[in-house]
Amino acid sequence: MDNKVELTEAQKKARRSRSIALGLVLAALAVLFYVITVIKLGPNLFNRPM
Repeated sequence: MDNKVELTEAQKKARRSRSIALGLVLAALAVLFYVITVIKLGPNLFNRPM
C-alpha cells in the first residue's frame, strides 16, 4: 500500500516560502536576544577579570 501524497508545484513553493520566513524569524529572534543581553550587561561586559 502506497499512501503517499504528491504536492503540487504551488504547494511546494508555499511550503518553501513558509520555511524561509520561519528561518528568518528565528534568526531575527536570536539576534534580538543577543542584542538585549549585551545591552543589559552594559559597558562592563568586556572589562571583567579573566
